[in-house]
Amino acid sequence: MKAVLRWVLLVLLAGLAVQLYFVTRIALMAVVDPQSTAFQRSEAWRLATEKGELKWRQQWVPYAELSVNLKRAVIASEDATFVEHEGVDLEALEKAWEKNTRAEQAAGKLSSRAAPAGTRPAARPPKIVGGSTITQQLAKNLFLSGERTLMRKGQELVLTLLLEALLSKQRILEIYLNNVEWGEGVFGAEAAAQHYFRKPAAKLSAYEAARLAVMLPRPRYFETRPGSGYLASRASTIAARMGGVEVP
Repeated sequence: MKAVLRWVLLVLLAGLAVQLYFVTRIALMAVVDPQSTAFQRSEAWRLATEKGELKWRQQWVPYAELSVNLKRAVIASEDATFVEHEGVDLEALEKAWEKNTRAEQAAGKLSSRAAPAGTRPAARPPKIVGGSTITQQLAKNLFLSGERTLMRKGQELVLTLLLEALLSKQRILEIYLNNVEWGEGVFGAEAAAQHYFRKPAAKLSAYEAARLAVMLPRPRYFETRPGSGYLASRASTIAARMGGVEVP
């Protein structure tokens, strides 16, 4: 029994040490710009091993020099209640859960109807809609792997609450916009603006900013489909919403 208690204590102490490490890292981010994220490093490794090249475009731009159009567009597209919530938008998560459930049910019915008698249908995976806030996305990109486990989601929640507690909304958005992926090896607003529009992030128009915002859930997909009708249509919708968006 003593041995078991000793192991439990060691595990708890190790967990506490990890959380203290995260607290220290996040607290430093209030004044020190992060040089890279866990997601960026994993992508750099993937490109180096799969393609034999280190493809990484990124340039930090201070918050004041980022286009207000881009700030509004990203909030409108990714997290409409960003300035109001405390890291997690429960209503958005509930809606995403309901939408995903309906999509799975519809995909199952469609596959059953289309399958020949006596065969098992090869179901097409339904599109999964996320309900993550900007803060949650930043927490995941900064520190975590891409695996989907209950433990990782729990750690994501802890990191989200720490980011909200230790950093301002403005700083959270600044770090997010300077590190988020906008294409293969393209990270941050400045690299994205130069890559797609050959101009600095400070000079993005409303529609250009909206197009970048719409790309965020699937940046590598849309990078190879610049003429996508969905991208153009959705960007117009986001541009129309931007006027009523509050930015930190």
